[in-house]
Amino acid sequence: MKSALAAAALLMAALASHAQTASAAFPYEADGATAADATSEYLAAKARWHNELAAFARADQERLPPPGGVVFVGSSTVRMWTRLAQDFARVPGGVVNRGFGGSTLADCSLFARELVVRYKPRQVVVYAGDNDLAEGRTPLQVLDSFARFANTVRAELPDARISFISVKPSPSREQLMPQIRETNHVISAYLNLLPNSEFIDIYTPMLGADGRPRMELFRGDRLHMTDEGYRLWHSVIASHLPGANPPPAPASLP
Repeated sequence: MKSALAAAALLMAALASHAQTASAAFPYEADGATAADATSEYLAAKARWHNELAAFARADQERLPPPGGVVFVGSSTVRMWTRLAQDFARVPGGVVNRGFGGSTLADCSLFARELVVRYKPRQVVVYAGDNDLAEGRTPLQVLDSFARFANTVRAELPDARISFISVKPSPSREQLMPQIRETNHVISAYLNLLPNSEFIDIYTPMLGADGRPRMELFRGDRLHMTDEGYRLWHSVIASHLPGANPPPAPASLP
């Protein structure tokens, strides 16, 4: 355990240094493409997510979100937050939902330019990582994907705030809880080294007194969240978005 933590500490120090030189690590060509654009990994991901990326492009053609807002990006937990814009209606500049179901943090890092940079937000809120773990990636590999994502965003948007929502404790993935906790730990530690960033802990409030996931927060598939789950997320995340709606007041007792 100690050796694993030591390795994580060394990697985080290296990634933090790398993040400070992101423009050198992710040089942009004259046509605006990144070095990642030429990789087979990027091309394969682009083919896999063609329909989702095309849908985002069509939405932008109809109404391109103004710069200076907040972009939420990530997996189906973000995509299925249908009341996201209403929940954070008071956020200056508005909120953009760029969640795509089944995606990984590795995918988000590959599409950081398409899904974040192009909108020139003042803040980006990321939720992904549990699909990576379910596919067999290690917590340190998830950390590496997040660092790549952060580096790409900071290369062009050096003043943008980067917020990472912790990986949630889904009942269907309870066997991955040790890896989920380690992923949250190493990413939180990394963010402590990254200026103008934050770790938003939703893992803890989603656990019951017995230390297990609160079933009422999840749908029948034991993976995606109920309205109650999203209300909990809203109550936690609102304090991290300047100008956000306050969470709904609890019902009065009779």
